[in-house]
Amino acid sequence: MSKPRVAVVFGGRNSEHAVSLMGAGSVLDAIDRSKYEVIPVGIAQDGRWVLAASDQRYAIESGELPVVDTSGAALALPSGGSSLVAYDAGSIPVELGTVDVVFPVMHGPFAEDGTIQGLLEMAGVRYVGSGVLASAVGMDKAYMKTVMAAAGLPTGRYVVVRDRDWRLDRGRVLKEAESLGWPVFVKPARAGSSQGISKASDMAELESAVEFARQHDPKVLIEAAIEGREIECAVLESLGDEPAAASLPGEVKVEGGQEFFDFEAKYYPDQMSLTVPADIPEETVAELRAMAVRAFESLDCEGLARVDFFYTPDGELIFNEINTMPGFTSLSVAPQLWAASGLDYPALVDRLIQLALSRPTGLR
Repeated sequence: MSKPRVAVVFGGRNSEHAVSLMGAGSVLDAIDRSKYEVIPVGIAQDGRWVLAASDQRYAIESGELPVVDTSGAALALPSGGSSLVAYDAGSIPVELGTVDVVFPVMHGPFAEDGTIQGLLEMAGVRYVGSGVLASAVGMDKAYMKTVMAAAGLPTGRYVVVRDRDWRLDRGRVLKEAESLGWPVFVKPARAGSSQGISKASDMAELESAVEFARQHDPKVLIEAAIEGREIECAVLESLGDEPAAASLPGEVKVEGGQEFFDFEAKYYPDQMSLTVPADIPEETVAELRAMAVRAFESLDCEGLARVDFFYTPDGELIFNEINTMPGFTSLSVAPQLWAASGLDYPALVDRLIQLALSRPTGLR
């Protein structure tokens, strides 16, 4: 019997392009080639789809972020089918065969936000991770918090700043933000990997922080600062009818003089540390894992997610955010949490592919 064909798709038209490549490099290394046939597919920053090299190193080298090499053959997914076709200059188009499952190691807008999921749904192709609705709501932090509050998860106070509000009624926005108290954290509503996030301690800094966040997204979130430790938990869908499972929780700490968990702290060496399991009471661990699964199920997530909390000095757990396609290098938080829970990185990758292969196409 032929092996299932897995297309690992990465890159994309957003500021998390490099983060996607780093995760894809780890996935490509981890997939069992005796069990699966692998097609690496890169989406360039200009939107072109290309057949990528499976042995290329996707990592930060000499401070430079990786990008998709566009010299490979252009790819197309013909309408009404799940077969990839390669178009190389001066050559006859080559049919690469049917794709059984897509592993979209992609983050941010036009990727993790339901965009590629919708494309694959229309093509009738199975894929790893959450569907259109969960991906879209999980990407938009404002709607995410609305859903989680409705599910009974405690959330911090925040103000949503839409493009029209900022342009036409800035004074009202600033007054509402000031009511949160200082400092506040300002972030793009629909971005990840801590892109565009900054801390503001007064009105002047707040205006600058909003303008900075708007470079990534015209919709911005201003959040009240929460005193607490950052505790994260990974969730994985069951292969059968059992409920989703939660990993051991881990505590993230920023190192190297960074003030908060920004892009450099996440992706540059020695900028953060992860302690698994987190040093919190057993009853709190149980509560946190249950809350993480509730967040996963409230959003109708599939595959995997990482759920982040604050653990306050008085012992309260406050929901921060859910990430439906978390950073996925072998050293990223979610894979490390599962490794500490007994599921190593290659086994995690295999589980996600098997989950996608077992999923029906269409509405579910």
